[in-house]
Amino acid sequence: MFNLKPLVFALLTCATVPAHADWYLDNESSRLSFVTTKNTEIAEVHRFLVLHGKVDSQGAAQVQVELESINSGIPLRDERMRKQLFEIKQFPEALISTQINLQPINDLASGAQLELRLPLSITLHGKTHTYNAELLATRLDDRRFQVVTLEPVVVRAEDFELQPGVAALRKAAGLKSISLSVPVGAVLIFTAR
Repeated sequence: MFNLKPLVFALLTCATVPAHADWYLDNESSRLSFVTTKNTEIAEVHRFLVLHGKVDSQGAAQVQVELESINSGIPLRDERMRKQLFEIKQFPEALISTQINLQPINDLASGAQLELRLPLSITLHGKTHTYNAELLATRLDDRRFQVVTLEPVVVRAEDFELQPGVAALRKAAGLKSISLSVPVGAVLIFTAR
């Protein structure tokens, strides 16, 4: 006689894989951007094109930002930011990390959302600073969830000793001022594997 127990166990195991799986960032569908203000009234949007990330089964979340992938739409400005602000030869990436309780996200039905308030640690230019973030997690389907910033995270140059780099950019571009604080927003999509 055919034994259904192994088949039922295998199906249940497959159905629960996302709850215990690692989640990996989908770079193509994700976005990390920030807004700078120059001469007090001109705001411009910049983004990073290459992100890597993972949320492990314990909820440890990390997003690595390849700083070389900065894209402002102006190649000369991107090159100046790489060299003078980020100093990518010495500091090629930024790291964003936090701890997430995955159980409430795993319990969400597709399309359901959950607001999260989490401390985010950002490591940039050899310094680490923690910011409180308001995030919205949405369960897209069985294998994907999305995390977006409900409010921008305001990152300050002095938290990472970036003021000299900002001053160098201001001088190179012949500007009166560049804001030392920038709002950062994200749309991050994670897929279970």
